[in-house]
Amino acid sequence: MFEASDIREWRGHDVVDPHGHKIGVLEAIYVDTATDQPFFATVTVGLPTRRRLVFAPLPGATVGPGYLKIVHSKDVVKKAPTIDTDGELPATDEPEIFAHYELDYVPGSGGERRLARR
Repeated sequence: MFEASDIREWRGHDVVDPHGHKIGVLEAIYVDTATDQPFFATVTVGLPTRRRLVFAPLPGATVGPGYLKIVHSKDVVKKAPTIDTDGELPATDEPEIFAHYELDYVPGSGGERRLARR
């Protein structure tokens, strides 16, 4: 895995699927609050007048010259839960994002959020 500070430098670069198909542009990184490791990226997708942010998991992702390659297909990512480009992720929506990718969701021991934007 890569350090959160390193992956932030990729903001604005293309996010591609395993076949090299462009999904969108890296907007932000969300870390797992239990480990402080990058866990999800938000990716800007859509037409210029209808842009939105989708969540894409980072485990297994690799970086290349000017792109971030994730392990999920473009079709799966584009159907993921979204937020507005100027929106914030409500804590109540976190389980839905994990469920979309069939990932286990466990909030913090005190019920705190699982994801934090960096």
